[in-house]
Amino acid sequence: MTIAFRPTAEQEARLDALARRTGRSKSFYLKEALDRYLDDLEDIYWAHTVVADWESEGRPTRPLQALKDELGL
Repeated sequence: MTIAFRPTAEQEARLDALARRTGRSKSFYLKEALDRYLDDLEDIYWAHTVVADWESEGRPTRPLQALKDELGL
């Protein structure tokens, strides 16, 4: 699959410089960035789903700081 992508001039300059310094292709770094970003997005959406399921069952939630205070952290 081919995807069209137009980086900003700054992004392209940074990518070019990184590729030159390391001897790797720009495609390598774009794939690496996409993999990392997708991993993070999948984790975020999974967490939102878990919380929504938890709350839909009527289970209580509280802010992280409240839990830390309760545990003395």
